[in-house]
Amino acid sequence: MHDDEVDVPEELVRSLLAGQFPSLADLPLRLVEPWGTDNAIWRLGDDLVLRLPRVAWAAEQVHWEAEFLPRLDGTLPVATPVPVALGVPAAGYPFAWAVHKWLEGRAASREGMADLACFALDLAAAVRGLQALPVTAPRRARNRARPLAAYHDDALQAIAGAAQLVDAAAARRVWEEALAAPAYAGPACWVHGDLEGNCLLQAGALSGIVDWGSACIGDPAVDVQVVWSPLFTEESRGVFLEALGVDAATLARSRGAAVEQACAALPYYLDTYPEIVSRSLHKLAALGIPTSLP
Repeated sequence: MHDDEVDVPEELVRSLLAGQFPSLADLPLRLVEPWGTDNAIWRLGDDLVLRLPRVAWAAEQVHWEAEFLPRLDGTLPVATPVPVALGVPAAGYPFAWAVHKWLEGRAASREGMADLACFALDLAAAVRGLQALPVTAPRRARNRARPLAAYHDDALQAIAGAAQLVDAAAARRVWEEALAAPAYAGPACWVHGDLEGNCLLQAGALSGIVDWGSACIGDPAVDVQVVWSPLFTEESRGVFLEALGVDAATLARSRGAAVEQACAALPYYLDTYPEIVSRSLHKLAALGIPTSLP
């Protein structure tokens, strides 16, 4: 998927375990699907999961999650990962890596939900809980949690780069409307930053949220943008927005974050990650932006 991607085969993972956590080295090891974009994810035995960065830009997430995740333990109405151990670079692998407790559940999909409105309410409750977390040892806003003006050039570049696949004029209109909305001026709050592909279901209900590598203090619109994903229908979108008390400006900024993300992802993953392509096409359709694949 990435030009500078590090290969993480089973043999390497076994070597890392044997050298650093020999008591775990003989446990069953199997890939977790869908395969991560930033991290290689391996389930270890029944109770553990390994997260190994695949690209340099994700390398610092390991240390960040080790610091941040203990703050979440028991504070949200859903399960969150629990760090167990940190591995270090070795055997030719260049990054720190993590062992977490395994969270039961399947990747959230609309088809897997027992009740779409209940999922929307449960996710809104989790986001409210995150926003209420004390702002201690804050982490500055990054990626799409920043004010939209901070990544305006990136957005225009992403839209231009996707111009053969999307209606670029329509995408720019959505972006410009979002950019014109009032910037977030509320109290500092935590955001997850990447909810769309990181919610888990058990028995059809939201049970956990994983991958906190993007968590930071930032614009709540970055988490609201999940409503444009395939996890939501128009009706359940309204349930989520009402439960979270989302105002018009935040909703507009969420549209901007969503169009930038989709336009950046669509050409980048076009030939490597069909699931992200599908999610991006859905998101653009939900935003009213026509698309066409060659």
